[in-house]
Amino acid sequence: MKSEKLIVGNMKMNLSATEISEYLKKFQFDDPQDQVVICPSAVYIPYFLKQPYKVGIQNVFFRDKGAYTGEISVSQVASLGIEYVIVGHSERRIYFKESDQDINKKVISALKYGFTVILCIGETAEEKGLLKTARVLKRQLLNCLRNVDTHYFSKIIIAYEPVWAIGSDVTPTLMEIEETIQYIKGIVLQYFGHEDIRVMYGGSVNSKNIEELNQISNVSGFLVGGASIRAEEFLKIIEVTVKK
Repeated sequence: MKSEKLIVGNMKMNLSATEISEYLKKFQFDDPQDQVVICPSAVYIPYFLKQPYKVGIQNVFFRDKGAYTGEISVSQVASLGIEYVIVGHSERRIYFKESDQDINKKVISALKYGFTVILCIGETAEEKGLLKTARVLKRQLLNCLRNVDTHYFSKIIIAYEPVWAIGSDVTPTLMEIEETIQYIKGIVLQYFGHEDIRVMYGGSVNSKNIEELNQISNVSGFLVGGASIRAEEFLKIIEVTVKK
């Protein structure tokens, strides 16, 4: 039976134009892949638009237009036919000081334009060490989803990405991930009344650990970072999670 899991490749700020061209030669499918989403650097999005998989963007601004040098609006992204938007990634929170309130504005704006929003949440190593994971995730969920109409929740995917796992080659145990996903689902049900929120896992997902991670019973897919910029490795991850 075909898996319904979603595989999202967050390529971050990687690869040159030449490398992208080589990547596209290797990253090929015989059939349309609606469960595969590639999120390249914004400048490379046109290279990916007519490929047999979905395209997403790594970040958006919440205003429709205006004097915001360097930003990309949700309306501009929508005009390209892009379907997925990542918001709240820990690198945006850490390096660009995005607050939960900033992310909330992006979530609301993107949903109004019909995007499927991938909302990233996760705790730092320090917060985990202080046993604050549940408190941090609850705060992020309540703040980032504030005032979101419940009829939009089918267009929201939560990506649980423990900050300490990103790029570290260290992941939580399968039980920890499963329990955290269940906790996230419980918070969304308790505070927003939506009982079927999709929750992905991200953080050092690669071809070596995907078989094990794919055993998690309640995971809705995977947000893949560094491994997604290596076409052959990303294809192996997709093979395990989508095609089996």
